[in-house]
Amino acid sequence: MAVVAHTENDVALLARLMRAEAEEDGDLGMLMVGNTGVNRVIAACLDFTDIRNINDMVFQSPGGFEATQKGYFYQRARESEKRLARRVIQGERQHPATNSLWFFRPEGACPAQWFDQWNTGRFKAHCFYSPTMSDCPQVFR
Repeated sequence: MAVVAHTENDVALLARLMRAEAEEDGDLGMLMVGNTGVNRVIAACLDFTDIRNINDMVFQSPGGFEATQKGYFYQRARESEKRLARRVIQGERQHPATNSLWFFRPEGACPAQWFDQWNTGRFKAHCFYSPTMSDCPQVFR
């Protein structure tokens, strides 16, 4: 059962985001980016109180994703990324992005905190950050 409402257009949009943000980190990295995005749709807390669907999440501004903010969100979704997006929409989660709401690609080591959220781990180029359960219980489903 899907954890967020979606259409086929939403699947393609999420897949494009996953590709733009983490293609170089492979399938697992793209799944983690997808986890973070779906968590933002589910969350009704912090910077995400007005995010109600995948489209809102992908194009959130300010506070959204670099791919859509800085112009490298232009490649279409391939079937392989769409399959990954469907897995995330169906609730598959990957550590360290299981409950994350943020990730970024630092020049060096992952800072312990980012936007007042604690680092939950790194996968290849990206560091992932999660809220506490008291700050955002929805992402701890």
